[in-house]
Amino acid sequence: MNKLALPIALIALIAAISSFFFLQSSSDLVYVDVNKLLDGYKRTKIVKAAFDEKAKTMKSNVDSLLSEWQNELKVYEKERAGLSKKELELKQELLGNKQQQINNYQQAVQKQLQEEDKKVTQTVINDINDFVKEYGKTKGYKVIFGATGSGTIMYGEESADLTDQVLEELNAEFEGK
Repeated sequence: MNKLALPIALIALIAAISSFFFLQSSSDLVYVDVNKLLDGYKRTKIVKAAFDEKAKTMKSNVDSLLSEWQNELKVYEKERAGLSKKELELKQELLGNKQQQINNYQQAVQKQLQEEDKKVTQTVINDINDFVKEYGKTKGYKVIFGATGSGTIMYGEESADLTDQVLEELNAEFEGK
């Protein structure tokens, strides 16, 4: 009896450990391709188009100011031979000041565009993160990893990739709003 108890206990232990690992669903650990979600999310395209239009308008304003300044510079070059020394100095100072103002404005526009780009991108990312969180809870996943292509997930079975399903439901939710 003692001789059978040890092998039976070992078999029971092995069966318990095996069933524990077997019953641990691999679907508990899944991932999504974050870049693919960002690119495929319809709100991203809408937000990017609106941002691009605003950036185009702001850059157009800068370009028109530069064009005006360049025209003034050409006029100055033509008239300069007939100007007095005092008029030359005054005109050069005015052109220099205007150029500095345009440069400052251009830098301010670039800074504003960078900040707005960050802001709208973060808004879209927050939408995606909130959706994925709810999606994971609803579907019963313990962990959903985000693959970014920069080494966070080097390999994952295709069956663990939820990107297409999440993207489809994310866009459906967005269009339903």
